[in-house]
Amino acid sequence: MKIFAVADNYPIKGKGLLHSHPVVFTKADSALLKGGRPFFLPDELGRVDCGVSLVVRLCRLGKSIPERFAHRYYDAVTCGVDFTAVELLEKYKQQGLPWELCKGFDGAAVIGEWIPVAQIENVGDLHLHLDINGQTVQQAHTAQMFHHVDSLVAYISRYFTIRTGDLLFTGSPCETAPVAINDHIDGYLNDNKVMGFNVK
Repeated sequence: MKIFAVADNYPIKGKGLLHSHPVVFTKADSALLKGGRPFFLPDELGRVDCGVSLVVRLCRLGKSIPERFAHRYYDAVTCGVDFTAVELLEKYKQQGLPWELCKGFDGAAVIGEWIPVAQIENVGDLHLHLDINGQTVQQAHTAQMFHHVDSLVAYISRYFTIRTGDLLFTGSPCETAPVAINDHIDGYLNDNKVMGFNVK
C-alpha cells in the first residue's frame, strides 16, 4: 500500500496558484492510523499541527490513466488528518531537504470511516471540518482545490503504478492547528462524523 499526499492544493490568503503541477509526496505505510486508535505525539519533532484532508481510496490497478477515466479508479472517500512537524518542515524547506521526517512519521496519516463514492453526488463539492475538543479549528471545501481528485489521480499515475488499497490525501487548507496531549479530534465529511480519536 502506498500513501500519496498533496501540498499547497488550497488557496493561501493573498496568493494564487503556487505551482503549475501538483506537489506530491508520500508517507510510509506505518503512518496510517485508523479505527479511532490514539495518536501518540512524538517528543522529538517539536510542534505538530493537524490538517484536514479529503482522502480517496484507490481501487484498481492503473498506470498513465487519462483524466477522463480517473473516476473509475477510486471507490470511497473519507475525512483524514495529515499531521505535520511544522517547525522541522520549515527548517527542511529552507535547507532543500526531503520532507519524510516531517510528514511521514508513525501515525501521521489518520483516516476515518469510508463513504462509498456511489453515495456522493460530487466529490468536488464536499465540505470537511476538523474539531479539537469540540471547537472547529479548520474547514475545507473540495471545490476550492486547485487540482481536483480526477486530475490528481491521473497525474500521480504517470509516475507511480496505482494499486488497489493505495490512499490519496488530496491536501489541507493552509490554516493548520497545533495539537497537544489529551486533545480529542473529530473529523466530519459534510455533516457526517467519520472520525474521532485522542492525542496521547
